[in-house]
Amino acid sequence: MKPSFEFSSRLTEWDAKPNVFFVHVPSDVGASVNDVPTPPRGFGSIAVEVTIGATTWNTSIFPISSEPDTFFLPVKAAVRRAEGIGPDDTVDVAIQLV
Repeated sequence: MKPSFEFSSRLTEWDAKPNVFFVHVPSDVGASVNDVPTPPRGFGSIAVEVTIGATTWNTSIFPISSEPDTFFLPVKAAVRRAEGIGPDDTVDVAIQLV
């Protein structure tokens, strides 16, 4: 079984793309993710299974080139609605590498 990680992060709207929301994966988690060998994927993304509240889905985390060991995790509208979360809310996140 591949490793899993838990963290809390603030839901942020992407300045360049309104209505696109994400959470930052903290650098300590990102460093641990980077220590796990994964097959190469587009844009340096890493496939994950994510749980926020009672909602679980598969997606990818994407590296933030300007911040070492940091990733962002897109949070789709269906998840935000299901969990009743909005901009600037802090959410508890669990990710498992797939």
